[in-house]
Amino acid sequence: MEESAAGAYELLDPERAIAYVAARPELAAHLDVSAVEDVRELSDGNLNLVFLLRDRSGGGLVLKQALPYVRVDPTWPMTPERARHEALALRLHGELAPGGVPALYGFDAGRYVLALEDLSDHVVWRTALNRGERHEGAAGDLGRYVARTAFGSSVLGRDPLEQKLLLAEAVNPELCQITEDLVLTEPFVEHDHNTYLPQLADDVRALAADPVVRRRIGAAKVAFMTKAQALLHGDLHTGSVLVRAGGDGEPRSTRAFDSEFAFYGPIGFDLGTLWANFVLAAARSLALDDRAQADWLLGLLDESWSAFESELRRLWPQRHDPRILDDTVLEDLLDEIAVDTLVFAAAEATRRIVGFAKVSDIESLPEDLRVGAARGALAAARLLAHEPVRRPDPRLLAARIGDVLEAAASGGMSSLGYLKRP
Repeated sequence: MEESAAGAYELLDPERAIAYVAARPELAAHLDVSAVEDVRELSDGNLNLVFLLRDRSGGGLVLKQALPYVRVDPTWPMTPERARHEALALRLHGELAPGGVPALYGFDAGRYVLALEDLSDHVVWRTALNRGERHEGAAGDLGRYVARTAFGSSVLGRDPLEQKLLLAEAVNPELCQITEDLVLTEPFVEHDHNTYLPQLADDVRALAADPVVRRRIGAAKVAFMTKAQALLHGDLHTGSVLVRAGGDGEPRSTRAFDSEFAFYGPIGFDLGTLWANFVLAAARSLALDDRAQADWLLGLLDESWSAFESELRRLWPQRHDPRILDDTVLEDLLDEIAVDTLVFAAAEATRRIVGFAKVSDIESLPEDLRVGAARGALAAARLLAHEPVRRPDPRLLAARIGDVLEAAASGGMSSLGYLKRP
């Protein structure tokens, strides 16, 4: 048994995972526990235990259990209540964007266990991108997912009283504080969590000292802490997306998973973290001298935004209160979301280079290539933070980011910089 702030509860292992399912008849439709032939632990993060169970007939499910501490440091407590937030997000997002998240088969609030759909025929999108693969349409799927969940969980598409009650239920203070610290503060100050290649020291100092960057990131942190627009995924990046290309009778599929950071916040946050990871993937491709792949990756900025905007416009006639929410309100809202997207993308890109929780896109590169890729990512972050306070053209923005990344990858940028408009 393990002790946590929530009390004692038993942690799963492969044997206990089988017994757990056997004791829950409601899961029998998804797994024949008498015929289980494979139990695999998939846990690869610091916060959860994850087990995939398969039976001889092809049935399967995933059990995900929240740990009461950080795996790499058991003295660092972590609230297992995040499992409840993930269950809430999966239920609501599954209703609002069918097929956009794994199906939730059950949630055990006493042991913080989620029973989830087996998606082992999918691959983590970051892994696929690192291999140079292209999953066409995935970025558009995610743009529509963000639009549907944002509209349906906000006062735009929901009764205001119901929305307020849902907002109260979704308050997620501990995990929000992690984002406030790790993404929106620590990378821009001196902090023990910050680690980076010594060749980047001048770049990191210059970015942190840039008055425009500091002002925009500071405002973004205030927005993150106060702008409760919609129930967000809260950690939407290429490592929290599963993709399946389709074929052989199976349709293409894109699923956002690991929504334990879900909270009510600014809609642009989910889009911004996604955009930053497209930029990081493009930095990797340019470091590997693959401009065609980098151009395709940067094109995902436009694909995701265009899908988001189109879907929000499609949903707009269904808004809950059209009496005062006219079309000009929609245009202003889109401007606001776009600007938030830019600055949150800048923060996430910086965090992945400077702060805690690096990404394999950059870290798996040889050091001589990693320097240029990381420098390019920081320069792109600076460019994003300096973008004017208006809705950008994602295609023009992508071209400018591509030039910055290429200059850094080729050694043409000796320290942090960004390309000004002609």
